[in-house]
Amino acid sequence: MTTTATVAGTTIADFAFRAAAAYGDRPAARHQTAPGAWSDISYADLAGQAIELGLGLIELGLEHGDRVAVLGNTRPLWSVAHLGLTATGAVHVSVYPTNAPEECAWVVGDSGSRGIICEDADQVAKIQQVRDQLPDLEWIVVLDGEADGAIPLAEVRRRGRDRDEQELRDRAAAVVPEDAYMFMYTSGTTGPPKGCVLSHGNYRFILDAADELSGIDRDSVMYLFLPLAHAFALLFQLIVLDHGAVLVYWGGDTAKLVPELAQTRPTHLPSVPRIFEKIYSAAVGSKEPEVREQLLAAARLGFEVRERQHRGEPIPDEMRARFEAADDAVFAKVRALFGGDLQRAISGGAPLSQEIAEFFWGCGILITEGFGMTETSTAAAMNTPEHHRFGTVGRSLPGQEARIAADGELLLRGPNIFQGYHGLPDATREAIDDGWLHTGDLGAIDDDGYISIVGRKKDIIITAGGKNLTPANFENDLKRSKWISQAVMHGDRRPFPIALVTLDPETIVAWAQEQGLPTGIAELAGHEQVRALIQAEVDRANARLARVEQVKRFAVLPRDLSQESGELTPTLKVKRKVVDEHFAAEIEALYA
Repeated sequence: MTTTATVAGTTIADFAFRAAAAYGDRPAARHQTAPGAWSDISYADLAGQAIELGLGLIELGLEHGDRVAVLGNTRPLWSVAHLGLTATGAVHVSVYPTNAPEECAWVVGDSGSRGIICEDADQVAKIQQVRDQLPDLEWIVVLDGEADGAIPLAEVRRRGRDRDEQELRDRAAAVVPEDAYMFMYTSGTTGPPKGCVLSHGNYRFILDAADELSGIDRDSVMYLFLPLAHAFALLFQLIVLDHGAVLVYWGGDTAKLVPELAQTRPTHLPSVPRIFEKIYSAAVGSKEPEVREQLLAAARLGFEVRERQHRGEPIPDEMRARFEAADDAVFAKVRALFGGDLQRAISGGAPLSQEIAEFFWGCGILITEGFGMTETSTAAAMNTPEHHRFGTVGRSLPGQEARIAADGELLLRGPNIFQGYHGLPDATREAIDDGWLHTGDLGAIDDDGYISIVGRKKDIIITAGGKNLTPANFENDLKRSKWISQAVMHGDRRPFPIALVTLDPETIVAWAQEQGLPTGIAELAGHEQVRALIQAEVDRANARLARVEQVKRFAVLPRDLSQESGELTPTLKVKRKVVDEHFAAEIEALYA
């Protein structure tokens, strides 16, 4: 029988003990052991590994309040490390697995971490490159295999087995809600990352507030590919473990997300808009124009029927008959892209195109948008299946206040607001005024409490003619194209807006082969036939905008934006300042 009971508690420190006691042999973690083969780890086993690790860290001298960095991918061993070190009363410092050595040095050094837990020898090598910059770092633990200068996980767990488990239980029990739980460094679209200090009370409040809103229960299966170093993924890991559900860890290759969804058949999928955009392109973009329009028309019918059902309104017999026929012939195929059992997808990190959300809902996949920041302990607002409004990020979490400042900025106040930026009192005072967090997002709140995000204050473009433009409107529309991976609008203090566009290698290369064209992205970017394709997409997006808002010129870049080049954050948000710097010549040429 479905249940929504949780392990409760007032901190996250005793999470492993509580979850093991509550859920025992139930599967907690599902991971890939070979292509297409998946294996389960029980709650008791997951907790047992975490407890041995925690005791082993105490043997290494770890004290309450010490900081320990974790550098690894989304996999069960990350969760083992997290639960084990948190139980000691130490503070978990998140490091993105895609970070370069110098970026790792910044986070580990700024946080004053005494130790770091690395996934494998490759991640250890990053730390060894910058070890001379880290005077506070005393030891390195490697989770998978062995590495020079690192203590293997097996050795740490062996040491832990020589200590009394009650010692770790006492450590966990001594943690109070006011204690620091995480140092989570903002991915930083500008400047070096700042360490957000998040308390146990912050996250326990969010777990309680999101209990009913998340839609997770003991029968749920959640597929997770987002980096656990990020607040978005961390929250959903905790929600799943809190409810005794199953967490499916991706296999590590983004190109295999859709096949893995089919294999694991999740009920819940937290994601960022870029993934939904790519699945939308796979569902719609490859169709011939006539077939594409038929599919979109069917989805519009599906949306109308489902919204009528949601509002409790009657559905005419003729409409119901067309809907049922479309559900079997069309919608089931779209749902199959998500595995066939998906009940709900949650989108965060950036705005999702309303048209894409409505398309999937028409096909029976509800994508509910939410809003949050690292500074709000992940969540601040959320749509739910029962209370959703497309084009909004939902309503403020219960127990949190939200209001709009005179300049349009969204302000938030509540128990989920972070404790401040580590070592940066001035930045903390700038972010929090009289308890109100200044989010940096421009928004609106309607009469029913639904929050809409217009854009980032710093991203608003003011043209030379004084017109205020929100780049996300054009960018999100353009990225619906199957040919386009990224789109970045520019135009601040310029006479008109322009755009930088990157090609989607998965679709454009296949098309180029059919046309007998070169298949290199750099070559295709300069080809007149490719430019004609992109011009048609720009014209389509422009048609929705007022003339003064329309993009007048664009450049197709010779490569995609990436995390490795510093142009994308780990959650695939564009770092506009970095893009401006890397492609300054292309921007100036468009205004020449």
